[in-house]
Amino acid sequence: MSLIIEAFYISPIFYLLTIFILGLIVGSFLNVVILRLPIMMERDWKIQCCELLELENKDEQTTTLNLIKPGSHCPSCGHKISALENIPVISYLLLKGKCKQCKNKISIRYPLIEFISGISVFIVAYFFGVTVQALFAFLLTWALITLSLIDLDHQLLPDDITLPFLWLGLLINYQFNVFTSLESSLLGAVFGYLSLWSVYIVFKLLTKKEGMGHGDFKLLAMLGAWLGWEFLPLIIILSSFVGALVGIGMIIFRSHDKSVPIPFGPYLAIAGWVSMLWGSYMISSYLNFVL
Repeated sequence: MSLIIEAFYISPIFYLLTIFILGLIVGSFLNVVILRLPIMMERDWKIQCCELLELENKDEQTTTLNLIKPGSHCPSCGHKISALENIPVISYLLLKGKCKQCKNKISIRYPLIEFISGISVFIVAYFFGVTVQALFAFLLTWALITLSLIDLDHQLLPDDITLPFLWLGLLINYQFNVFTSLESSLLGAVFGYLSLWSVYIVFKLLTKKEGMGHGDFKLLAMLGAWLGWEFLPLIIILSSFVGALVGIGMIIFRSHDKSVPIPFGPYLAIAGWVSMLWGSYMISSYLNFVL
């Protein structure tokens, strides 16, 4: 391991290329998590509800479904995807976006997520270099990609991801001061949750409607635990600005139904990731401009 790290220091190009390839590989696994985790959660909820109400679960699934089993397969014909057919991005291009067996089209979102994963950690590696910060920033990047896609698909931000990463953010800042101090991390988690929760309560009292999901509170608390309370205003402003632009654009150009909620998680995730990389510069530039 020390030889690899030394090679990274000697050759930044080798380091960046390695991280990009690693990002593509992890992106392939993220596709599995994004697809299966919501289904696993729904199955678990049904089981719990039936047990609580003492009802027979007529929809109980006999097939095993987790992040490992069953292996990757074509959703149309069930063809098991071999290792050569599962090379990130490259296999999709060689197969021309079709299943080798049934020739049905495979969604372009799979290689797109792999590429987003690869290019995102490439940028992180370029920004942080060969550091402990980069290592944990990779993990946060992959978590944010996963949460964003699940929220877009199901309007759901799983506690199975947000809560462990919230505690991980507190732990790494306590043990290593990776992104901020423990005090700032703790306050970031508390204020991150309470800020959006307060907006949710006020909006509900005024309109009698729920304008935001509880998962958004936990996601902002998670980002606060990682980056510190100082970055919360920037994250909220950036996410609100981008969310407002996208929402208005969808209503104007795509005739989006105003009654259909728009997930806020992806905008928080993007704002958090941008703040992790350039937040200090943006805040200092703003303060210099004001003062």
